[in-house]
Amino acid sequence: MTRRAFLSSAATIAASSMVSRGLSAQEIAGNSVVSEAKLAADPMRPEFHLLPARNWMNDPNGPIYFNGRYHMFFQYNPLAATWGDMSWNHAVSSDMLHWSHLPVALTPTPGTPDSFGCFSGSALQVDKRVYVIYTGTKESTPDLATIRDGQDKVQESQCLAWSDDPNLITWTKDPQPVVPLPPEGMKITGFRDPSAWKQGEWYYLTVGSGIAKVGGCVLLYRSKDLKSWEYLHQLTSGSWNGIHTANPCDDGEMWECPEFFALDGGHLLIYSTLGKVFWQSGVLDERTMKFNGSKTGLLDLDAFYAPKTQRDAQGRRILWGWIPERRTEAAMREAGWSGMMSLPRVLNLDKDGTLRIQVLPQTGALRSGIVPHQGPRGGTLKILRNASGEVICSGPRSKSFEFILSRDSSELLHVSYSAESHTFVADGRNIVLEPNDDPTLHAFVDGSVIELIVSERIGYTKRFYYTGSIAPDIQARTNESEVKMDAWKIAPISHNRLTTPSRNG
Repeated sequence: MTRRAFLSSAATIAASSMVSRGLSAQEIAGNSVVSEAKLAADPMRPEFHLLPARNWMNDPNGPIYFNGRYHMFFQYNPLAATWGDMSWNHAVSSDMLHWSHLPVALTPTPGTPDSFGCFSGSALQVDKRVYVIYTGTKESTPDLATIRDGQDKVQESQCLAWSDDPNLITWTKDPQPVVPLPPEGMKITGFRDPSAWKQGEWYYLTVGSGIAKVGGCVLLYRSKDLKSWEYLHQLTSGSWNGIHTANPCDDGEMWECPEFFALDGGHLLIYSTLGKVFWQSGVLDERTMKFNGSKTGLLDLDAFYAPKTQRDAQGRRILWGWIPERRTEAAMREAGWSGMMSLPRVLNLDKDGTLRIQVLPQTGALRSGIVPHQGPRGGTLKILRNASGEVICSGPRSKSFEFILSRDSSELLHVSYSAESHTFVADGRNIVLEPNDDPTLHAFVDGSVIELIVSERIGYTKRFYYTGSIAPDIQARTNESEVKMDAWKIAPISHNRLTTPSRNG
């Protein structure tokens, strides 16, 4: 079930009927058929990743550091553990690691531009007010539809809301979209996921889009007041792969969730298409406001999509991504929850424009004890009890080695390093390192997810599932005694897997 799987099942069709009459607080609080106790006891539900108390979540939206706290909004279905009724849920943290739920921030409003759903967007602080610019969707006519999924009835527009509340709990929506239509004369394949920033005297806005049979692109707008936007041009664009699919995001005709920002003397663009997340580094010509990309790569190899970034209190660029499920809709409904947020990752650019990725160093505060060595001669073995823990593995550039995570006799992840080629192979996928890179692996295991960062160059996020009421022990092993491997137990960030809903509002 992808983030754009519209009305693909009877359950989603039933849920979408709720949109026409709005979502009441009683419906949001009382819709679940899965008890809080069952959710809290689910061993596959993570213990130190952010996710809602129940139901479906996808894209991070508008993460922002405001009034001394970190606010995370994200796509959410208040009524089911499958996609539908897209709203903005809300959580708050003092450190980007320990989270508490707040009331749902935005829900579809009947008879307005977001009556079908409040899709993804970004947040921007102006003085003591926080604005969010998001994609509103409504059912419309084929000539105005911007989502080309075979039904051609959903129209996207860019909408504005704001909050003067120091806790960002209460919001006011502008009744009319601030960017109601895509540029004239363009046969677009989508029109969503706005991202805004201030540069000089102008506000700028990117919107994900694409041109039919040409390829994905990023549309660029500017404004003096966040309400009246002028279309400039395509900030940058890509190429279609020539293979038509029902969803243009699957063949490169559409770029979702683009975000563009200055970083370490250059600029970085991230966008999602072909089921992956790409990055491009390069130079922005501030005179023409055109981006010239010079280097590119992937942010992650697997279960990581639709990311969003923010500045933290120290000015670092923090990346968040949606970690989707890899199981059936029936399994998600049975579990009562679906999806989670990645751990925060810090982005930097090397002098040559190559992207560097690290897990937020402060995650070390979650460690609750050292995992002892249990390995045989000629290698190292650590046991992560109950599918929870952190592992850091590092070896000399002159020594090839293997790193394996397994459950019983079942291999979950296999990474090998070749000293000869200075390359990692992760489950058959080549990762060529930069000449000065050290061969390092940084992994977190949490219930049913593995987050791995390979030599600070790329992520590899995997899901795994099992039966039973107790999470299995995970074996982490290397085959070389010269390779250093440290492991730690991780303390849960709540006593009940974040299943306590907001008690406010």
